[in-house]
Amino acid sequence: MRTLLILWILLLSTAVRAQLGFCEGSKGDPIFEETFGSGYGTGSPLPAGVTSYGFVTEDPYDGQYTISDNIGGGIDTWHSWLPNTTVSGGRALIVNASYTSGQFYSKEISGLCQNTSYEFSAFILNVYDRDSGYCPNGGIPVNVRFEIWDVTDSVLLKEGSTGDIPSTGTPEWEQYGLTFRSQAGQDSIILKMFNNGDGGCGNDLAIDDITFRSCGDLTTVTGEGTAASGVTVCEEESPVSVKLTATPDLSVYNSHYFQWQQSSDNENWQDLPGETNDTYQTPALTSSAFFRVKVAEDAANLSGNLCNSASEAYHVKIIKTPEAPFNPGDKEVCGTESFPALGVEVEDDETVNWYDAAAGGTLLAENSLTYTPSSEGTFYAEAVKINSGCNPGPRTAVSLHVFPLPEISDEVVILCEASLVELDAGLTAHDYSWSTGETTRQITVGSPGIYEVLITNSFGCSVVKIIEVAAAEVPEITTIVSEEKKVTVLLAQEGHFEYSLDGSNFQTSNVFPSVEGGIYTAMVRDTGGCQTVVREFAHIVIPRYFTPNSDGYNDNFEVKGLSFFGASHINIFDRYGRLLRSGAGEDFRWDGTFAGKDLPADDYWFEISIDGFESKRGHFSLLR
Repeated sequence: MRTLLILWILLLSTAVRAQLGFCEGSKGDPIFEETFGSGYGTGSPLPAGVTSYGFVTEDPYDGQYTISDNIGGGIDTWHSWLPNTTVSGGRALIVNASYTSGQFYSKEISGLCQNTSYEFSAFILNVYDRDSGYCPNGGIPVNVRFEIWDVTDSVLLKEGSTGDIPSTGTPEWEQYGLTFRSQAGQDSIILKMFNNGDGGCGNDLAIDDITFRSCGDLTTVTGEGTAASGVTVCEEESPVSVKLTATPDLSVYNSHYFQWQQSSDNENWQDLPGETNDTYQTPALTSSAFFRVKVAEDAANLSGNLCNSASEAYHVKIIKTPEAPFNPGDKEVCGTESFPALGVEVEDDETVNWYDAAAGGTLLAENSLTYTPSSEGTFYAEAVKINSGCNPGPRTAVSLHVFPLPEISDEVVILCEASLVELDAGLTAHDYSWSTGETTRQITVGSPGIYEVLITNSFGCSVVKIIEVAAAEVPEITTIVSEEKKVTVLLAQEGHFEYSLDGSNFQTSNVFPSVEGGIYTAMVRDTGGCQTVVREFAHIVIPRYFTPNSDGYNDNFEVKGLSFFGASHINIFDRYGRLLRSGAGEDFRWDGTFAGKDLPADDYWFEISIDGFESKRGHFSLLR
């Protein structure tokens, strides 16, 4: 007798060993779900007896676990985050495998129905980050075995292993499933999870969303003359009634009992009294509804959701004609401000088309809640249901008004010492608000500073004019630079000045780009005409380079403008200080030779002496 019992157990054990797999038919609502919490941070430990591993509140080490949505804070070779791609997201069970393979989770699940097929499923993730390069060959892979035992813990109903789950460079959840059938008189089972590999470098995992649900025939619901998943009807085509037919695939149940259900949100379902056939004719519908059918082997099992399966929902979708879009307000801009986008508000499942007329007209933009016009005017928005092809709703007018800005320009006004100056906003028939608190067009001030006036026109458009009142400064000429034909007058200070070389024509730039050689008087005054300084200077035109190539252009080094002066003398040196050429300045010309021989291309130096003026020294280039 003992031998036969052992043989029977061996045969049963062989029969229940199988690869993992999901329910191929229709599934019931979950009878058990373990999500480990949807909050943030570390959760509470597992109940006593579920695991022999030790609970910690940080990254676990060998033989430890935690409940958290944060990983990789203490073990930097792990992934640093968990993707929210499971059903619940949030926290998960994080397990650091013990050095010896074995069981790390055991949980009794109750509420099952006898002689019923079920699906167990769970999400698993290898938490080791392969890109860290810490473990050789990507580390020890995760390998988990699931076992379903009867409540006496003596009969193995089903088992299966995930196989090797290798590490990855980014965290990736993978869902695994296992189907089994409860026995007669059996309403509870024990779920066990084992680590098939030894601990070490790798073999650490996260588990989330452990779920048990009934598994029945794959039952499909079809509507006469419609698509399998449902039918979509525009409101203008309603009401509509659909004849639905339930067709189980006979893969699990030997007999079939039906109960049709209806829902408004595809979550909360109500039984339809008396609708227990395999067909159902919906009433004439003017609003959307979902329909499904529960299927069981026994009529008594239809009363709950634990011992039966349910088809996918069939959706009768009535697309409502949209309301007119809501206009939160017309837009107004001033002058050259960028045109804002016009916008309207519609329902989440709607989009907007824009037109230039209240009816008909030209389509300006489609599938957009906003429209940015290129000119002012009134535009019209109508809402349409996204991807519906149904009629749009009524149009809403939205306007853009463009008002002119006051035309101003900022100024700099010079205040002479011990005097007053009048500041003028420059525009009439406007409102004025000065930074001094005054509200007239003109004000009189006697102190330097920045004065601002806000000018507002009748449209409410405003601009700020800035008037800088600067104290007159006595300009101090430090240097007058002659560079070829260009003359630059340099001052000891910055300020608002005007410059002249002839005493009549003044300019705001201190650079005179084309001046013939000669003796000049530089004049500098403040822009208020309070103070003027003068300096006489000699301007000679010295070339920066010459090209003695006999082309008739710039073949000689010569200094223009010396004829305006008295006696002058020029010396030419090479870089070593050797005198190459010397002579009177007015008729001085050098062709780039020394002792009858052409000198090489290089930099050379000059010294020019002029009676009554400082000598000038510098260098130039000989180019060949």
